[in-house]
Amino acid sequence: MRVIAGKAKGHHLKAPRGTATRPATDLVKGAIFSILENITDDWSQVLDLFSGSGQLGIEALSRGAEWVDFVEKKSHCCDIIKRNLEKTDLLNQAHVYCCSVTKALAFLGREYNIILMDPPYSNSSIGNVITQLAESELVSASSVVMVTHSSLLPFSSTYGALRLVKEHRHGDSCIAVFRKGGTL
Repeated sequence: MRVIAGKAKGHHLKAPRGTATRPATDLVKGAIFSILENITDDWSQVLDLFSGSGQLGIEALSRGAEWVDFVEKKSHCCDIIKRNLEKTDLLNQAHVYCCSVTKALAFLGREYNIILMDPPYSNSSIGNVITQLAESELVSASSVVMVTHSSLLPFSSTYGALRLVKEHRHGDSCIAVFRKGGTL
């Protein structure tokens, strides 16, 4: 697992051991950021939910994001995110919240331009989390919400005020892009 573009390009990132986390492949990560680069110019505030190793948020920082908040509930993963941020010299542009996504959505108090979600594919309640996110103050009219999910777990086209505007499939991985009002 490595950073594929930007100022930290080529840095190898540490990943948690075992099969509890499923890091996005370079192909999927490249597709996510290609989509983002085509639909938004504002990378000032990024939120990385279900962060795992932090690879998506670190990729965003490497590509020019000003600030990333990482949310991950497993403490050993939080430690890995911090080590990966130190290794890539991006620690001063980030904060790691070691708690559940549901809890973080209740206390985070700023709007984000980009929200990245890479939940466990087995999480069948992810729609409830997206709905909670849609109803929060974290999503503005200009926010882009990017969710990866298994192609075996179909998504709804709407979650609260969020509307699906684009979906790409790469093998078993799908990338769903949501916005308020449903326009690019």
